[in-house]
Amino acid sequence: MATVGRRRRTSTSAKAAVSDDTAPAVARILNVDELYVAYGPRTVVHGISFDILEGEIFGLLGPNGAGKTSTLSAIEGLLPAKSGGIDTLRHPLEAKARLGVQLQSS
Repeated sequence: MATVGRRRRTSTSAKAAVSDDTAPAVARILNVDELYVAYGPRTVVHGISFDILEGEIFGLLGPNGAGKTSTLSAIEGLLPAKSGGIDTLRHPLEAKARLGVQLQSS
């Protein structure tokens, strides 16, 4: 199974400008909700869910066959999702023209 990893970039000046009891609004760039991807009868991605927020550095980690490339292919629209939701910038997957994916070489 793939692992979701994330790191958020923040500038020192942005941190200083915000008091401890308030947080700046951050846009959600991508939402994946209970995504299932299959090749024929074989399900290869089993209900993965995550959000990517503006400014985050995001990665999928896992061994060969964990479903990382299949997840990215479904997000890009290159592979149909069996079920689940994919929203980009609060729009359905049809807005995928705003995304770019660099897949591994074979």
